[in-house]
Amino acid sequence: MKIETERLLLRDFVLDDWPRIQEYQSDPLYLRYYQWTERTPDAVQKFIGRMIEFQQQEPRIKYQLAVVLKSSNLLIGNCGVRMDAAGAVEADMGYELDPKHWNHGYATEAALAMLDFGFQHFGVHRIWAGCVVENTGSARVLEKLGMKLEGRFREHRYYKNRWWDSYIYAILDYEWEVHKQSRPVYWKEVEG
Repeated sequence: MKIETERLLLRDFVLDDWPRIQEYQSDPLYLRYYQWTERTPDAVQKFIGRMIEFQQQEPRIKYQLAVVLKSSNLLIGNCGVRMDAAGAVEADMGYELDPKHWNHGYATEAALAMLDFGFQHFGVHRIWAGCVVENTGSARVLEKLGMKLEGRFREHRYYKNRWWDSYIYAILDYEWEVHKQSRPVYWKEVEG
């Protein structure tokens, strides 16, 4: 599976992606909002293994794709949309980027494409996403996607010796159609 946007190529993961993933997932800025304090080669290889397992599903209900800069062919993160079961009425989405590539609109560009793909491919009524409250950059991306803040889960995750609050955002299929009118989404599925 490959999706092309204006500046990005979103593609299925391959085993050889793990060193690049470990590189950016080891950045302290990346680790700030995750439960991990470090990312080992074994952990990252298991992560890549799960992404490759998604590719074998029939029908495929999880698309978590590597985000690659078209200009340099550098893998800078991942973005995806996932259902819990075939025929589900909702899906969730998530994304992450190498902190060196934050604040360039790449997360929004990738997430817009995956959100549109999710509604078109899955035909779901609702797509949701969550982020920790302190991750204001991620919350801004979700708002740029047209998602609405639905709630705040207070102290529902515990890691790094503290409790974390999380936001839940979502957008409905008809809201997405209206949002696309004000913010056109360019993406296309490509061969190879």
